[in-house]
Amino acid sequence: MRSVNSFASGFVILCALVGVFSASALGQGDRVIVQKKSAMAVVGPNGLYCGGYIQSSPIATGNRIIGGSEEAERYNFSENNFVYINMGASKGVNVGDVFSVVRPRGQVESRWTNKDVGFYVQEVGALETVAVKSDYSVARVKFSCSSFLLGDLVQLRENRVAPLVDNRAKFDQWADPSGKVNGRILMGRDNSETLSQNSIAYVDLGSEENVRVGDKLTIYRPLGKGNLMKTPEKESVSERDEGFHSNTYRGGKFSNQGSRKSGDQADGRMVTTYDAKRNRPAIRKIVGEAVILNVKERSATVVITQNTQEIHTGDWVELQ
Repeated sequence: MRSVNSFASGFVILCALVGVFSASALGQGDRVIVQKKSAMAVVGPNGLYCGGYIQSSPIATGNRIIGGSEEAERYNFSENNFVYINMGASKGVNVGDVFSVVRPRGQVESRWTNKDVGFYVQEVGALETVAVKSDYSVARVKFSCSSFLLGDLVQLRENRVAPLVDNRAKFDQWADPSGKVNGRILMGRDNSETLSQNSIAYVDLGSEENVRVGDKLTIYRPLGKGNLMKTPEKESVSERDEGFHSNTYRGGKFSNQGSRKSGDQADGRMVTTYDAKRNRPAIRKIVGEAVILNVKERSATVVITQNTQEIHTGDWVELQ
């Protein structure tokens, strides 16, 4: 008990000394300034290496997963499981080599583009070789985006760097068009149709349009078009109706929610919402912003960085 009390007393004295020192330092005009980071990575490893992509050029299919150490008990494999690949010393493989694993899923057919963008490739994860034989190797699942399956393709590992974004930059919801290339959101990862911040999506802009990793895209749609919810064009309240006045004083039939009558004497027909929208200039509604993570020939993988409301497949994108 005595040793505990001694320790407590010493701790109190130490805290007091620290407080005195700090007060003294601050009294001399010294200040501790915490620098805020002006830029940060737009995604982590999951978004960077699990996003998938759409490509049009043929994919190499020679190297693949041919077995698993526990294939008698399971048919899919995950992190730290051991699998076998048909790549060995004869193909120059060494212990410690890291490979990507991908799974081509099929041709992309989208109503939102006329381009032949190619086929979707799901990124499954990464393998690290732990033992190399002549014609095959044993590899450990180092990183998994999804369950590994026998037959998944093994590819050379791409070293990617996440683009940086300035967290002080203000999102301009009313920005004018840049006049640069436009495209559409084809689909979202995992079949998502409604997208928000941090969602991964695919657009029909690629290297053929000279877009690059790190480029920013404005996401927009024509005003009044492409929304999930639509209001009826017919007004719910007419410009004149019964029930707005008393039977005794007859104050009038004009509804406060009714629309105006046309004509400079208000002697024309009722102006509807449809009439008000007619012949107006093209106005776009900006609903978000995205950054390009991966570029293929006719498409790119993007991450949504900001959104003002729901974003969905079919929305337009414009290079900033």
